[in-house]
Amino acid sequence: MPATQSLPVIDPGAIAELRALNPGDNDEFLRDVIGIFLADTPIRLAELDDSLAAGDTPKFTRAAHSIKGSSANVGAAALRTAAGNLEHRARTDGLGDVRALVGEVKAEFARTQVEFAALIAR
Repeated sequence: MPATQSLPVIDPGAIAELRALNPGDNDEFLRDVIGIFLADTPIRLAELDDSLAAGDTPKFTRAAHSIKGSSANVGAAALRTAAGNLEHRARTDGLGDVRALVGEVKAEFARTQVEFAALIAR
């Protein structure tokens, strides 16, 4: 079992902080931020795949870093950790042994999508 599965998929504290940024808007701001995250992350995942295939370590680490940062911004705790692990591995060891971690990032994003869909449907 990946270590990220012991983390919450979504950090309730981060969601509360996002809601506090625009109180009384019936979660419009929260839905907008989550929508941007859900639209952007597949682009970053494609960048991981493309840069891995091309052997482009700098582009790969930038994509992993971007996923880590945006995940932190929206409280996607498990995805943030998985992307951070991936970024660290690529920076320290190159791209030779990252495929399993890329798979973990993709799996965590899928879990995050489900959780966010349920959250914004409320």
